[in-house]
Amino acid sequence: PPGRKVLIVYAHQEPKSLNGSLKRVAVEELSKQGCSVTVSDLYAMQFEPRATRNDIVGCLHNSEEFNYGVETWEAYKRGGLSSDLIEEQKKVQEADLLIFQFPLYWFSMPAIMKGWMDRVLVQGFAHEFPNCYDSGLLKNKLALFSFTTGGSREMYAKGGISGDIRYLLWPMQHGIMHFCGVRVLAPHICFAPEYVSEEKRKEMLIAWAQRLKTLWKEEPINCSPEWYFK
Repeated sequence: PPGRKVLIVYAHQEPKSLNGSLKRVAVEELSKQGCSVTVSDLYAMQFEPRATRNDIVGCLHNSEEFNYGVETWEAYKRGGLSSDLIEEQKKVQEADLLIFQFPLYWFSMPAIMKGWMDRVLVQGFAHEFPNCYDSGLLKNKLALFSFTTGGSREMYAKGGISGDIRYLLWPMQHGIMHFCGVRVLAPHICFAPEYVSEEKRKEMLIAWAQRLKTLWKEEPINCSPEWYFK
């Protein structure tokens, strides 16, 4: 619906890749619906994935012994985080929907995107014990993981050699997004695009565009271990 804000966090080095095309389709389709769409193109931004002392501007809370979690939490409260983090947090804060677009690396997200999670989702901003899971601080938002795999759909079936694809989604969707209170829409998975015809890849893009047309009517998945492990 018009007026909705979407942040696409995108991790691929090549705009002409299928991931690049999936990202472009999302920007076009959602913009057409009247949503305002922002893209964090992590490789293009040369986003820093490492969680270091540089993320805190000015004096440390405890200069004797460095504790990243404590220091970023304290820095967040006094507005002392580095400008790249403040910038990303502002985008997250404004977004109704977060779309993560990436190729699956080693059963997970690429390091640059994991670094985005590590650095941006600071305590005090995204979660604050006991305010986590259903009461996480980002609880009015939706997230969707859209990614490509190297392996085929059969390999990622329950009885397949790689195990159910949902097992891999547990740390990403549940351990990160749901922990921060975000409700999660069903993932969008393009299996083994490198091993299919150009025709099939076009179909993948069309299917994504189709899904985006009715995305806002979708119900989030059931945020429980059953969804992943049943």
